[in-house]
Amino acid sequence: MPRVTLQTIADRVGVSRMTVSNAFSRPDQLSPTLRRRILDAAQELGYAGPDPTARALAKGTTGTIGILLTDSLRYAFTDLVAGDFLAAIAEELAPTGLSITLLTSTGSGDLIPARDVAMDGALIYSCDPTSPAVAWLQRRRLPLVFVDQDPIAGYPSVNVADREGARATAQHLLDQGHERFAYAIAGSHGPHGLVTDPSALLEGYASTQRRLGWADVLAPAGIHPPTIREPFERVDAIRADARELLATPDRPTAVLCFSDVTAVGVYQAAEDLGLRIPDDLSVTGFDDGPVASQLRPCLTTVRQDVEAKGRAAATALRSALQGGQTTATRTLLPTTLVIRESTGPAPGPV
Repeated sequence: MPRVTLQTIADRVGVSRMTVSNAFSRPDQLSPTLRRRILDAAQELGYAGPDPTARALAKGTTGTIGILLTDSLRYAFTDLVAGDFLAAIAEELAPTGLSITLLTSTGSGDLIPARDVAMDGALIYSCDPTSPAVAWLQRRRLPLVFVDQDPIAGYPSVNVADREGARATAQHLLDQGHERFAYAIAGSHGPHGLVTDPSALLEGYASTQRRLGWADVLAPAGIHPPTIREPFERVDAIRADARELLATPDRPTAVLCFSDVTAVGVYQAAEDLGLRIPDDLSVTGFDDGPVASQLRPCLTTVRQDVEAKGRAAATALRSALQGGQTTATRTLLPTTLVIRESTGPAPGPV
């Protein structure tokens, strides 16, 4: 079967080759009727459209943006908060025609995604700042936006008020009379399990900010809680650590959790030990995702607007793509404490 080209379609419709090309790449140059005739002829002849690689070379753009994740891609599909964030980005970018490529910080063989995947710009989302992948993207001089990261000079950033939200949860529990606390945080790098000196941990931006927010309230009261630290998705490990901690004679009466999902492991540990929430143990989360209202009792947590964060990140990257890396706007979205049934007054002596 002979190869179908733009000229083949042009001959069928009776127009120039350039007119056919415009039907695919510059539709505003043609009347809707003529464009429809050309596209119908292309479909009839089995023409799939101009070669994407050739179009990218001609335009100098790929029509693709990357989203860099430190953790496995599985996390992006299984964590509901990350999923809502990515969905908001996709929805915001849909009118532009830009596509999304998810990137991990590790490669396979000779392929290093941050170095080798063609893209016009990237969002760096909740990544280890020391990751070589971040350095590769910067080295490529691509337009970048940092999300849930320490702001970096010269680049736009989007964050939520993690520290302020964490302060609110700690103050709420302190006001309830709690004196024995524990932290449950998430992190993929460094030691895991029960940690007595969390200040020595290598943590991501959100984990650090939330822990600092708790400490802003508790440290002046002379309270320095032990910390449970496990990878984001390891609810089973959080459960085991929390069970060990809650089985001690001077067990905590309140646990401040990095996220709503982290709180799930603490709930499970409490159930294992026959502890009632909130009568015996108060628990707080962070995010106010679907999990918070599904838990029983419903979880006291900090609400962040994940969809607004995704839209802000996509908007910042679109601006960077249009104007180059000329501005470094820093967006800080508010957080709100949502008090539900998982917190109450401190119990009497254990």
